[in-house]
Amino acid sequence: MWEEFKKFALKGNVVDLAVAVIIGAAFGKIVESVVGDLFMPIIGAVLGGLDFSNYFLPLAKSVTASSLAEAKKQGAVLAYGSFLTIVINFTIIAAILFIVVKAINRLKAKEAAKPDPAPSKEVQLLTEIRDALVKR
Repeated sequence: MWEEFKKFALKGNVVDLAVAVIIGAAFGKIVESVVGDLFMPIIGAVLGGLDFSNYFLPLAKSVTASSLAEAKKQGAVLAYGSFLTIVINFTIIAAILFIVVKAINRLKAKEAAKPDPAPSKEVQLLTEIRDALVKR
């Protein structure tokens, strides 16, 4: 059973998937920082100094706080500012993945368009012999 597990775990696809998940998690953190630390402050400044992280709608009458963290302690809130930030994160990641997949597809198309290399002399000779025998 251990040998079977080792064969499974060390297959190229499983290792590639593990590497992709780790890189994806790290990339997600980078995008989260870009959105939270760069884009959202700029968008907030353009829209009059608004801070999206504290945008919420109280769903309970007991919620009177002005910050999201305090409001969550008081009761149910609809944190649409956080949702907006996550939608921007998703949009950036989707756009970058689209560009990467498009670039990979272009590379594959270039490789597919390359002509096959000419067969070696041995292969040519064997092909001629085969064709001569087939004609008989």
